[in-house]
Amino acid sequence: MSAVPVFLYHAVSDDPPAWLAPFTVSPRTFVEHLDMIADSGLHLVPLQQLVAALLGGPEVPPRSAVLTFDDGYADFASTVAPLLVGRGLPATLYVTTGALTTPRTPSPRGPFPSVAMLSWAQVAELDAAGMEIGGHSRTHAQLDTLPSKALREEVGGCKQELEDALGHPVVSFAYPHGYSSRRVRAMVGEAGWTSAAAVRASAFSSSRDDPMRFARLMVRADTGRERFALWTEGEGAPVAPFAEGALTRGWRAYRRARAMAGRPYRALPV
Repeated sequence: MSAVPVFLYHAVSDDPPAWLAPFTVSPRTFVEHLDMIADSGLHLVPLQQLVAALLGGPEVPPRSAVLTFDDGYADFASTVAPLLVGRGLPATLYVTTGALTTPRTPSPRGPFPSVAMLSWAQVAELDAAGMEIGGHSRTHAQLDTLPSKALREEVGGCKQELEDALGHPVVSFAYPHGYSSRRVRAMVGEAGWTSAAAVRASAFSSSRDDPMRFARLMVRADTGRERFALWTEGEGAPVAPFAEGALTRGWRAYRRARAMAGRPYRALPV
């Protein structure tokens, strides 16, 4: 298995709030991406097929790719899911459980201001329709800066909430902001998650990638057609695994020090 593009989307909307706009693509652009994937000869496979390969099982077929979506914006149900179902395409949706709405709390909660989020009922409907539902923590915290008790609540509590709501095991996790550490990854595994998605500076996954921090390609508003086309051809980005760099370690230490000092770094909530 060579380079495997695992595409990471956030919102798919024509009218996102300003803070989310850089991480949003329009519905028209998303359809263009689906067409480009098909025209390139890539075959979208369920995430669990890739995870099985990373865990030592059969390799995914050549020219495979995976679709993933983070956070749990309402446009996934209204815009994305109909397009995927209509084409028979699999995807994994990682939801932040503390932001999901209920009949008693119809307004967005948690870290995502001024944007409609999915409801728990919609998440159950998407699950029943065949979309894989994964966890993205409870409050979208920077997990690598948290003390152990809070980290356990974010990681294990998210899993318990999803499994209680859906009535079956939920095994796929994605790190908020892409931030993790050895300690975080160990706790994610201990909580029962069998895979965890990272960002890894936008890179391809591969057969040697780490299932507890596999790489993804973040699709942003400024991801042009030429760059996306390169990704569909397995070009234009590094291939994981690669060692964690000094800048990543230093950035983590800086954010952790600020958190310990009571002045946490305010990361964008995506």
